[in-house]
Amino acid sequence: MIATRAATVADREAVVAIWEVCGLTRPWNDPRADFLRALDHDASTVILAERGPHILGTAMTGFDGHRGWIYYLGVAPDQRGQGIAARLLDASCDWLRLRGCPKVELMLRDGNPAAGLYAHLGWEQQDVRVFARWLT
Repeated sequence: MIATRAATVADREAVVAIWEVCGLTRPWNDPRADFLRALDHDASTVILAERGPHILGTAMTGFDGHRGWIYYLGVAPDQRGQGIAARLLDASCDWLRLRGCPKVELMLRDGNPAAGLYAHLGWEQQDVRVFARWLT
């Protein structure tokens, strides 16, 4: 049976290992710091999918008061094809609904092969561009 739950600090290394094996980390982002920031306040969390003691996938979820966001959605390669990503997305949406969030978006890097998965699950590509500025 696959269950979902919110991550705890003790899950950090297992979560980062999933992110790394899924190719979600980037040299300019410290995944351990990202994980701890997500757990550091009530506006975000990391949702886990697990079977027994084994973490199978993750979805970092946050609400900025206007939109919900999902980042670091990843499922261990040997666990794909079992509906785990859909369960993580549903659990993230449930978490956001409980906080009054009207709409959720997720970011996907160009070239990520998961684009077809999101379309298959009913997510719509939006016509927006994302701009960024480092604050540190």
